[in-house]
Amino acid sequence: MKNTISEIKIKYNPVKLDNGNVKINSSDDAFKVMLKHWNPDIIELQEEFKVMLLNNSNEVLGIYEMTKGGMTSTLVDVKLLFAVVLKSCATAIITCHNHPSGKLLPSNSDKIIYQKISDVAKLLDIQYLDNLIISNKGKYSFADENV
Repeated sequence: MKNTISEIKIKYNPVKLDNGNVKINSSDDAFKVMLKHWNPDIIELQEEFKVMLLNNSNEVLGIYEMTKGGMTSTLVDVKLLFAVVLKSCATAIITCHNHPSGKLLPSNSDKIIYQKISDVAKLLDIQYLDNLIISNKGKYSFADENV
């Protein structure tokens, strides 16, 4: 019996969002871009976690939807998150998730996953610019609040 080994292919296909370069200069910029790529019917119903992938000029390469969860939480696999980041050749990231309750303050779980992602980003020399918690009412930025 022959052993078989799977072939791994890596493909990078850069397609610009909004027919041009979208540059992120602040948490407000990131919030506006993220909100445009969020289903308004879901934002108050189901928690989702997404990552904004940026190049060295803080231009958006893309937004990847990592997970969809329930009404109060969603799981984030840090290994899968960084597989996407590395495959996209991103040099910086902004993570974002919504709180269907509308409460914008981070939970203990939010702080723990932020720290895990931050630790891996440092190891891989990827800038972790911010973690946003969003709702239809606004945003909470870890960077703005110096968390």
